[in-house]
Amino acid sequence: MMGKEIPPAQCFQELAGLYSEPHRHYHNQHHIADCLAEFDGVKALAANPVAVELAIWFHDAIYDTRASDNEERSAELAQRWLKQFGADAALMDAVGRLILATKNHDGSLHPDAPLLVDVDLSILGQPPVRFWKYEKQIRAEYAWVDAMIFATKRAEILRRFLARPRLYQTAHFFERFEAQARKNLQVSVERLSSGTA
Repeated sequence: MMGKEIPPAQCFQELAGLYSEPHRHYHNQHHIADCLAEFDGVKALAANPVAVELAIWFHDAIYDTRASDNEERSAELAQRWLKQFGADAALMDAVGRLILATKNHDGSLHPDAPLLVDVDLSILGQPPVRFWKYEKQIRAEYAWVDAMIFATKRAEILRRFLARPRLYQTAHFFERFEAQARKNLQVSVERLSSGTA
């Protein structure tokens, strides 16, 4: 699979620098740490746990709220590092597809995509105090967007989540987070729509 340990010091330093960028309020090193902690508890559910863990490390490496190709660029960065450190083509392909799955939360792109997407979305089902902190962090990342436009667009995104038959694709995350996530999202949509968010 790989001849050298990933991520090595130089790669880790690049990722640490990216996740420490000042415009990141949620999509930073704390988000990666939270995702890794969630994954630690469900690693046995993954067909390819190495690919999933690498995808967690890289999935938000490139994050520009004015751009629409963050996941593609993050996947390219991951594949550059993986190639440099001797990863085989299968692992590179798996990591790339897993990262791309986080763009539209699409569980069809890889057998482990449902698990990775659920890990990434676990924030939605957190207790209200943590969820509202997350919502404020997302707003801060889009501080350049007019408040009314942000509220409208954010509400649209959250309504799309609520319209799904289920937010979480794996039984583990569905049982743990689904009910609270729906409550959180519904209240957030109501606040955004009424101008009280």
